[in-house]
Amino acid sequence: MVTSLIAGGVTFLFTALLTIAGVGAAFILIPVFLALGIDIHEAMATALLLNSIAMIFASYRFIKAKLILWKVALPILVVATALSPLGAWVSQVLDRTMLLWGFVAFLLFAAFMMLFYKPKEKEVESTFTKQVIYGVSIGAFAGFLGGLLGVGGGNFIVPVLVWLGINPKKASATTSFIVIFSSFSGFLGHATVGAVSYQLLGLTAVGSAVGAVVGAWLMTEKLKRRQVKLLIGVVLLGIAAKMIWKLLA
Repeated sequence: MVTSLIAGGVTFLFTALLTIAGVGAAFILIPVFLALGIDIHEAMATALLLNSIAMIFASYRFIKAKLILWKVALPILVVATALSPLGAWVSQVLDRTMLLWGFVAFLLFAAFMMLFYKPKEKEVESTFTKQVIYGVSIGAFAGFLGGLLGVGGGNFIVPVLVWLGINPKKASATTSFIVIFSSFSGFLGHATVGAVSYQLLGLTAVGSAVGAVVGAWLMTEKLKRRQVKLLIGVVLLGIAAKMIWKLLA
């Protein structure tokens, strides 16, 4: 019970923070759950399901605020889902360590771009054709590389959308919607090889839902687009640091 309560509190804190950036908290929650003595398959399955739960609650607020670019999100979702298996297949013939170092380099580049680069914002959402083209292109990029590296495609989607000149809030909200489905797909895969504790899931689900509501409220009502962009940069640096630590360990 104590372990589940601690996990629930940690889930709330990280979900609130990462919802603002438009990425799920699973990449942080999994090592935290492991440190608490939770089985690896249960930790991965639970964390991925929490991603979906959090993004459902967050997306509800983002939809009401009209921040999700549907004509970008849906093509990304479809194309990324289709090309992810291809990336996974290609990864079998390439050196995974080199691929992960390449991903770290991308994350560092994207993080510093978020922190220091100021792209001219474009009214992409007003053009149907541009939205679809961007959606298909980013979906192919994120789906293939996500499958190739075995990491969440959202890590690619947010910085690329901002680089293209899309409002950081809309980039974050659009990616949050996509994460619902990509995380649930991952949950199904891990749930088949490991049992999920209902006590752990119940308490962390509450933390995830409340954290997502708080994070979405902060993003839509309290933070300016510049602040959201900076937070995304910090989150990407955190992901890169975690991967570097794991690669050097």
